[in-house]
Amino acid sequence: MFPLHDDVPSERFPIVTYVLIAVTVLAWLVELAQGRHIESFFQAWAVVPGQLTAALAGRGPPAELLTPITALFLHGGWLHLIGNMWFLYIFGDNVEGRMGHVRFLVFYLAAGVAATAAQVALSPGSAIPLVGASGAIAGVLGAYMVMFPYSRVLTLVFLGFLITTIRLAAPWFLGFWFVIQALSGLLSLGMPQTGGVAWWAHIGGFVVGFGIGWLFKGGKRGRRRYWDSYYDRFDRW
Repeated sequence: MFPLHDDVPSERFPIVTYVLIAVTVLAWLVELAQGRHIESFFQAWAVVPGQLTAALAGRGPPAELLTPITALFLHGGWLHLIGNMWFLYIFGDNVEGRMGHVRFLVFYLAAGVAATAAQVALSPGSAIPLVGASGAIAGVLGAYMVMFPYSRVLTLVFLGFLITTIRLAAPWFLGFWFVIQALSGLLSLGMPQTGGVAWWAHIGGFVVGFGIGWLFKGGKRGRRRYWDSYYDRFDRW
């Protein structure tokens, strides 16, 4: 399943979401310019669990402690980049609208760091670099699920050779997404570390976002504000 758009009007212009997308795309262009030096580039700017845990223990350069932030803007391929930025574009504007610009930026970075911590905790000695905004965006998805439980997501569905679209309630779409991540994460336990999807970063980011989302849920007043603005777009009869 792939989201095309949701039906929630943003409460304010999502400048931080757009800036995050722009900076991430710029970082991708910098990656492309590295050529044959890409491995050393990742060693310097991506999260390498073994190096990060050594730095936390005081046995490595302090600069390693910044990599949980810098790694959020790096990606492992075009599909990785496009998929992450599309999810951020679809869901980030509403979460930013509810939280406010500065709090959303802090939340995004904190969710990304928490996601990295979850993945590193499972493989603290790994030498495989971790890159991508997936953990931070998983936090955005978790927060969105709490904040906008009545929204619907137009979803592209692949059923064999049949491709169709359906509207799903956000908790169903995001809940299904999280279940897939959780099952994949559990199946990855005990498997050799060979690179691929950092499932536990997704899980950790989503759980953190889900928890923080309750602080901005808005209760009945927030739901009334959303539905009033939503129905203002229609003629009444």
